[in-house]
Amino acid sequence: MFDILITEQTDRPLYMQLYMQIRNHIRSGVISDGMRLPSVRSLQQHLNISKTPIETAYQMLSAEGYVVSKPRSGIFAINPHEIRSSLRKNDVSDHPPADLQQSVRTDVPQNYLIDFHTTNVDKDMFPVRTWRKILHTVLENNSESIGQRGDPQGEYGLRSVLTDYLRNARGVVCSPEQIVMGSGILYSIGILTKLLKGIQHVAFEEPGFAPVRELFIEHGYQLIPVSVHDKGISLEELENSKAQIVYVTASHQFPTGSILPYAEREYLLSWANLRNAYIIEDDYDGEFRYFGKPIPSLQSLDRQGRVIYIGTFSKAFTPAMRMNYMVLPMELLIKMKSIQHLLSGPSRIEQWAMQSFIEQGHWYRHIRKMRKKYREKHRRLIELIHTYFAKSVDIKGHSAGLHIQMSVKTDRTAEELVTLAANEGVRVYDLNSMWLNRSQSGYPQIYLGFGGVSEAEMETGIILLRKAWSCILDE
Repeated sequence: MFDILITEQTDRPLYMQLYMQIRNHIRSGVISDGMRLPSVRSLQQHLNISKTPIETAYQMLSAEGYVVSKPRSGIFAINPHEIRSSLRKNDVSDHPPADLQQSVRTDVPQNYLIDFHTTNVDKDMFPVRTWRKILHTVLENNSESIGQRGDPQGEYGLRSVLTDYLRNARGVVCSPEQIVMGSGILYSIGILTKLLKGIQHVAFEEPGFAPVRELFIEHGYQLIPVSVHDKGISLEELENSKAQIVYVTASHQFPTGSILPYAEREYLLSWANLRNAYIIEDDYDGEFRYFGKPIPSLQSLDRQGRVIYIGTFSKAFTPAMRMNYMVLPMELLIKMKSIQHLLSGPSRIEQWAMQSFIEQGHWYRHIRKMRKKYREKHRRLIELIHTYFAKSVDIKGHSAGLHIQMSVKTDRTAEELVTLAANEGVRVYDLNSMWLNRSQSGYPQIYLGFGGVSEAEMETGIILLRKAWSCILDE
């Protein structure tokens, strides 16, 4: 058993402590590549905690490619840095560690030629030189403030320029005082679990973003799963629930990709107004839409202060910089004064740099380039799928965002499809953990992200995917 230290002397939830420590152990080599990890049950007994935070941590590690679960075998560590290194050297080993050899032919292999990860972005589009220059400049210009912690709510200058951007790009109307800078969606949700204390029932998209769901559960909220349809979350089910909070990804539902139409947005706001409820709008990739007219954010339609808007720089800029923002209604902003001491925003240096990046016009130019690039990649992926799979699959959720949902016409399970693809060196996802209670009806659904793959890699991946599934498809 490797060392894990769980402490209550921090605001960081248990699952996040576990996730970060195991991830760091894998990166540093303390947990070697291919090593079998403790089961959920053994960790639960060892740490004397519930299984929920352990399962959540393992799900997050799996989603980021640090572990792989093998049926009847266990959970095994994967060091992605070692994998990338071996691929760069064109030296993909035919001899995995002994404890993995037996299952490599029928399960997920160590190495992937192509990874259709749903959250990766195009690394070649990052403006390295511009960002380096701005970092150098802001360090010089802010040298007198470098020894100070700054405003825990976030640098006022950045919050000020963000108000202009959000109004122009997403129709979000707010003041700098309403914005709370954060280090990721889970940080922002962690703040909300304290601000919304006293409310018991939270409606959640089914399927929906599991880490957020588990964080609410960890803090004692009762989760109510609400079905997602072609037009987003089921408003009828929501109406019949006890919920006073609802978490939605209205502009590009994660993971199905459905979009909540304008009329349904108005209805959702009406529900919140009548029930005095809150809507948490996670607009994680609202900048990228490929078909139809842009639909305004829920916050832009809100007149009663019922919407909590959350956005991020991860999709449009880089997930390597953990920086996001949350716009609070005035009622919650007043409440936040009581927990001000718990706030700790992202790096001041990166906030200064982002403020300058936006003020100098680089952000707007960068967004335009990213939209063009992702539109091209999106078009190419759809074209390739139609070419190589014809009527064997149905594509959904492809009008926005950086991933698509693909229903595969076969009687095999999604897990089997993932394994078959992996045996050809292609990584695709079933995102099984995003369901609280997944039903097995209908065709299996597979998710492909296109942000982090080149068009050449994309074509190679689809060809290999066709090869992997050719014997099990319904033509």
